[in-house]
Amino acid sequence: MTFSIDAQSAPPAAAPAFAASAAATPPSPVLDRLRQGGTLVLAHRESSVPFSYLDADKKPIGYAMDICLRLAEALRKDLGLKNLPVAFKLVTPANRIAVIEQHEADLECGATTNNAERRQKVAFTVPHYITGARIMVRADTKLEELPQFEGRRLVSTKGTTPMKVIDQANRERMLRIQVLEAPDHARAVEMVEKGEADGFAMDDVQLYGLIAGRPDPSRLKVVGKLLTIEPLAIMLPKDDPGLKHLVDDEMKRLIHSHEAYALYEKWFEKPIPPKAAALNLPMNYLLRDFWKYPTDVVPF
Repeated sequence: MTFSIDAQSAPPAAAPAFAASAAATPPSPVLDRLRQGGTLVLAHRESSVPFSYLDADKKPIGYAMDICLRLAEALRKDLGLKNLPVAFKLVTPANRIAVIEQHEADLECGATTNNAERRQKVAFTVPHYITGARIMVRADTKLEELPQFEGRRLVSTKGTTPMKVIDQANRERMLRIQVLEAPDHARAVEMVEKGEADGFAMDDVQLYGLIAGRPDPSRLKVVGKLLTIEPLAIMLPKDDPGLKHLVDDEMKRLIHSHEAYALYEKWFEKPIPPKAAALNLPMNYLLRDFWKYPTDVVPF
């Protein structure tokens, strides 16, 4: 799917915070390509509710997608383009880092954790969410904390931070948990519903979003203490300082202008597709405090 952002169709927005300093922008292969009429490629997810997922018409929507579209509009303005072609590329938890690292997409608009291991391969902008991993279980179970899964089956999604954390805890604490790997979040939820797994470990905000989209949300619940603390951010190429400079500045502008707060409210506190159900998740203290002094630097 490809479309074009232009001056007439773009949503009203303030001038990019970086416009005045455009001349000082570091080198950027992506910006050079866009100046020559190239297409900005946004990577998105299939079922990462409410960050990045497909609606009934198979169009990518979500909180991170809205942020990326605002970043795209800011890039268009900064480059002085009448229009900017934008294309979408579907990625999975397993291939999303490689897609950015190999320049198959320019921005990954999802729910990817910024950590030291990943920063060896890719770059991240200012976090748009801070979450932690917990466990989804069936509503009729008494399982609540990780040690109670000893000898049971716990699934997580391939290529995610919670998968690594669960696997490490299982080995270090000798819990004898059978750790299962799902190709995507939707399949992991299905495994819990069908009794193929006793729990699904993932970022709690995504678990709530997945539950809200099920035919019968009352069959599932989220339990346990936070197993991790994870800053989620838009991912971009590591070797493109010019793109990162502009994206970082625009993310900070969105936060300082409170446009980012409005987007948060839209996706976390109001009814969202596909069932017009609200997650009712007010902003947590971790993100609220972090956004007081927004930065791409995280202590993880």
